[in-house]
Amino acid sequence: MSVDHILEKARSGERISVEDAIELYESNEVEKIGEVANEMMQKWHPEPITTFVIGRNINYTNFCDTYCRFCAFYRPPGHEDGYVLDNDVIFQKIQETKDVDGTEILMQGGTNPDLPFEYYTNLLREIKKRFDITMHSFSPAEIWKMVEVSGLSLEEVLTELHEAGLDSLPGGGAEILDNRTRKRISRLKGTWEEWIECMKTAKKVGMHGTATMVIGFGETMEERALHLKRVRDAQDETGCFLAFIPWTFQPDNTNMKAEKVTPEEYLKNLAISRIFLDNVPNFQSSWVTMGPEVGKKSLTYGCNDFGSTMIEENVVSAAGATHKVDTNLILRLIREAGKTPAQRDTKYNTLRVFEGDEKAAKDFIMQN
Repeated sequence: MSVDHILEKARSGERISVEDAIELYESNEVEKIGEVANEMMQKWHPEPITTFVIGRNINYTNFCDTYCRFCAFYRPPGHEDGYVLDNDVIFQKIQETKDVDGTEILMQGGTNPDLPFEYYTNLLREIKKRFDITMHSFSPAEIWKMVEVSGLSLEEVLTELHEAGLDSLPGGGAEILDNRTRKRISRLKGTWEEWIECMKTAKKVGMHGTATMVIGFGETMEERALHLKRVRDAQDETGCFLAFIPWTFQPDNTNMKAEKVTPEEYLKNLAISRIFLDNVPNFQSSWVTMGPEVGKKSLTYGCNDFGSTMIEENVVSAAGATHKVDTNLILRLIREAGKTPAQRDTKYNTLRVFEGDEKAAKDFIMQN
């Protein structure tokens, strides 16, 4: 059955429904869906520019008492392979990021029950004393652990973090925003309602966030569509999301067996998401899980952003996804996709456009 009637509805500016999204998921007309997603992206971003951010992932601890079945990174509290990074090590990693014109620190770890709330606020203050850098850190699961150990309310925790130097929240831990799948893959991680509540509250206290989605857990097409609906509803209500980042479950080295999602299925999910989420301006490519070539293709399936240079990345890498992309390769891949590369900050402000400026690009690469 053709999905033309749904795509025409989207083209005309009408919102598609959960039922429409399910129909698109069940369709094999991936290129046709991708074409409309690309049109939706161009409405937001008419210039042929693809952005990227120079950032670093710092995984400050791998102790975690959430025990997600799909995670190869965590160690249970007390495990001999667990760690909490010394502050000086964190400062050194941030300095190295600054040294290559980096602007963003994505600091995430496990839900460590042995770290008091003051650990986070003190660390943020010490970082901001030393560095002018955006702290895009702590996913909702970590925030809820801080609520638990501190005895404070969610709003109080987020307010104190923001005042200490937290700038924005990454959307990790969304996985699939439906409780049937969440209970099966990560019983202790919290409900989809809690994830959304955290993001809406972050916006209330003055921060923005990103939304993510991970497919390949054996979720139904309806659950995927409901995930998108819940993100769209929260965005309608608060405008809390600057970007959406879908990727695929990486089963290697985890306690979950699953078939890896194909590049075609990833691109279809990306395209449907862009069509459905008509109120989220930016979509990031997931080259970390899909590889550079699929990342390049995603720029015609709804993505306007190539994500982060990911100077360091341990969580996805632990699950066997080891695609590393340096700044040089990012510039080349974006150009090969027919786009102009531009460096951005966390709020998607353009810092530098590499528009045919080969000398500037080479100088930039040499410095980085």
